[in-house]
Amino acid sequence: MAQGIPDEMLMNTTLIKDLADVAKDAALLQGVLMRVQEMPNSSELVTYAPFTLFPTPVPKAVFLQALAVQTHYNTLVDKISQDPDFLEEALASTIAVDDFTARLFRIHQQILKEGRSQSIVLGLNRSDYMLDHREDGSSSLKQIEINTFAASFGGLSSRTPDLHRHILKVAGRLEESQRILDNNPAAGLARAVAKAWELYGSERAVIMFLVEESQRNIFDQRFIENELWKRKIPTVRKRFDDVSKTGSLDQDKRLFVDGHEVAVVYFRNGYMPQNYISEQTWEARLLMERSLAVKCPDISTHLAGTKKVQQVLARPGVLEKFFPDQPQVVEQIRATFAGLYTLDMGPEGDKTVAMALAAPDRYVLKPQREGGGNNIYGSEICQVLEGVKESTERMAYILMDKIHPTPVQNYLLRRDAPLKITNCLSELGAFGVYVRQGKDTVMNECVGHLLRTKSSEHSDGGVAAGVAVLDNPLLI
Repeated sequence: MAQGIPDEMLMNTTLIKDLADVAKDAALLQGVLMRVQEMPNSSELVTYAPFTLFPTPVPKAVFLQALAVQTHYNTLVDKISQDPDFLEEALASTIAVDDFTARLFRIHQQILKEGRSQSIVLGLNRSDYMLDHREDGSSSLKQIEINTFAASFGGLSSRTPDLHRHILKVAGRLEESQRILDNNPAAGLARAVAKAWELYGSERAVIMFLVEESQRNIFDQRFIENELWKRKIPTVRKRFDDVSKTGSLDQDKRLFVDGHEVAVVYFRNGYMPQNYISEQTWEARLLMERSLAVKCPDISTHLAGTKKVQQVLARPGVLEKFFPDQPQVVEQIRATFAGLYTLDMGPEGDKTVAMALAAPDRYVLKPQREGGGNNIYGSEICQVLEGVKESTERMAYILMDKIHPTPVQNYLLRRDAPLKITNCLSELGAFGVYVRQGKDTVMNECVGHLLRTKSSEHSDGGVAAGVAVLDNPLLI
């Protein structure tokens, strides 16, 4: 492990076993917690959220690059959300074949037709990257995706620095323990939510966390709720069902749910088709979108985070349209793009299909889905594309260059899993927040980072999906 944990320590099984016991207790003490799978809606039984025994070495230059470009990504997402013509053109082919995106787009159109009720915009997002290992041994930062909807682990990642510091101290690695950076995305995310609440201007009004049916990852959200309560800002947790049953708009379009006026709807649910179990769920989403409440994200920002938009942004000249007089910003953003290719009908899409079929191991096939575990790799790409290559169904996907990070050895600690050394790959996320009122940007910041690590055997999936675990960067 270059400038990381020495091999003789990784191979010392007695030490590793003792450290793992210390680490699990430390995680519980720090609040790095999840509910158990058997009882996802009860806090009677909890366990540590899965994490790495040691922090993972990350080159300082690429780490700082990810933080530095985040405010530009915030601006980009915000500009896209305000450009209905761009969204319509970018998503036209996807809407034709993907029912979920089409349904979201119809809500977006209805809001445009009625006119937006609220001029305050709140964005909490996370841009995720991997380090692509180049022939010359250097690493370059390549974006996997940007999450504009329910970007998670801002809470738990605020607690993991002290966890890894403690493990390293117990392991006798004092110098490394001092190289673990402070990180508190929970406070930064809450600061942006609080700013939107303040601009809304009603002390009685609440922040409504719109949450999932199954709430294993509740503690991640509780850290943000607690930051808001510290500011004396009331929060409530409601499901789509609660909004369906008790939600209404008054004559000024103020949103009331269960008797509470809602200043901010913070969506932690609603990004996957299976979240919309009935027509009532869709009606609840529309009710919230039409309301005066500040939405995080609003429907147009939700659409701005789709894979198809990501692919269109990588085309020549597109970023320049959003940053006409800022070539250095365009340069900074474009430097993080991996190769992205369209599968629309026509010669360009045909070329992409041929490319993927000829060398499937060089690419990833991505559908328009969030939540991890959806991407398609290797020989499976051929199976899928052979099935859809002649039909418009292929337009529901984009193709992306596969990124090749360098595996690092570590131990992944998760409940009921054997303690064994594993080849791991990591994904670095940067949390961004912005608040805009009308034309004025009130806040635009990078508020922290997230490192997630998984076994190199797993192609896809995040922490909540049960594949990746929480980690910390050890800058080298």
